[in-house]
Amino acid sequence: MHYILDNWSFDPFLILVAVVVAWHETGLFRLAKRSRPERTRERRIRSIWFYAGLLVLLLAVVSPIDYWADRYFMVHMAQHLLLMFAAPSLVVAGAPGQPLLDALPGRSGKTVTRSVLAGDWSRPLRAAFTFLTGPVVAVVLFNAAMILWHIPAAFDLAADNAAVHIWLEHGSFFLTGVLFWLQFIPSPPFRSRMPLLGRAATLLATNVVMIFIAMALSIFATHSVYSLYDHVPGVTLPPFADQQIGAAILWVCGDFWALPTMVITIRKLINDEGGVGTALDQFVHSGSRAAASRSWAARAPR
Repeated sequence: MHYILDNWSFDPFLILVAVVVAWHETGLFRLAKRSRPERTRERRIRSIWFYAGLLVLLLAVVSPIDYWADRYFMVHMAQHLLLMFAAPSLVVAGAPGQPLLDALPGRSGKTVTRSVLAGDWSRPLRAAFTFLTGPVVAVVLFNAAMILWHIPAAFDLAADNAAVHIWLEHGSFFLTGVLFWLQFIPSPPFRSRMPLLGRAATLLATNVVMIFIAMALSIFATHSVYSLYDHVPGVTLPPFADQQIGAAILWVCGDFWALPTMVITIRKLINDEGGVGTALDQFVHSGSRAAASRSWAARAPR
């Protein structure tokens, strides 16, 4: 039981989460005063997902998981999955954007929303948001973060430097996770620009990346590649065996978390677009039309 009851830590992040929850509840209360009951119930159900995501995020950084992640590689991999898959997907499903804006003092919520969406000053901000939430950029950043922080040099740097570990590694895992899951999970008012066929292909490609990392750490490796786990006092599990178990967790649990999204995507592909063949045909034709449009624009006189 001491594995679960001991080694909890206090992190200032706890205070930040408490403030966010209170802020979000204020926004929900204000929205409820001018919304239909069914809309209010929908927001309340979404808020449960949002709070679950924050709870998972807290468990990943303040519970004994964070302590044992420095002693067992397999726990470290479980922590990475919580930060990249579980917490971001739940937060995205919670759609917290509008309630957080509505919680601003007075009429500031509406004013800020209108200003951000249409103001001249916010054009660079909107351009950056559009760029980062673009399907290709979001997917590339997510997979790049996953690959980068499992390279031994980067992994050891994060292990030796708390600021790099917390703000760069964990921060990039969570933020790129949010960008990634926005492409798959409805999160009003955001709308994904990725077509259904692209979502299925992206999930498959990301799964291949995870399998490659897992195989590199287990099947293709002959020894422990992370110096952090070579000489941990009090740990009897051999470092290489620990690494192999961690690779299996990354492989199997990553698949388990992505599987429901893949099933939903394929079902929508079949029901909404008539199947993979029809969707592929539409995708090819839309690409041809876009290329023709660009060609015509290039030849047009100016």
